[in-house]
Amino acid sequence: MQEVNFEAAVENILATDARFQRDAYTFVREALDFTQKFISKENRGTVRHVTGQELLDGIRQYSLTQFGPMTMTVLEEWGIHTSKDFGDIVFNMVEIGLLAKTEKDTRDDFQTGYDFTDAFRKPFWPQRRLQAAAKPVSN
Repeated sequence: MQEVNFEAAVENILATDARFQRDAYTFVREALDFTQKFISKENRGTVRHVTGQELLDGIRQYSLTQFGPMTMTVLEEWGIHTSKDFGDIVFNMVEIGLLAKTEKDTRDDFQTGYDFTDAFRKPFWPQRRLQAAAKPVSN
């Protein structure tokens, strides 16, 4: 497989799909590296393919460490509003040769990810607000 220049490849993607900012592609690449390192550590140094669900979890963890309570603001600025958007970014990168996929990998792997409020806002809510949100609503 021929080495693809990341910056040039992202330029090509943005020329055909401008939904997401350039930084979103860099971030997803960094989050993939973060996820691969984490999985490698769990598997005693063995590197393997990362599934869509594993990548989504890695993106969530990496986002929170990088941006903390500002995560949703940053992602929204980049045009990312749902887990599906991460899948679109990943597959834009696959289609241009920046990432590889297996025959089992599809965009649908990112459809049933997580609710952004649960993933990125709730970890920073005060305990009182979390308890209030957990109480059932009575009619």
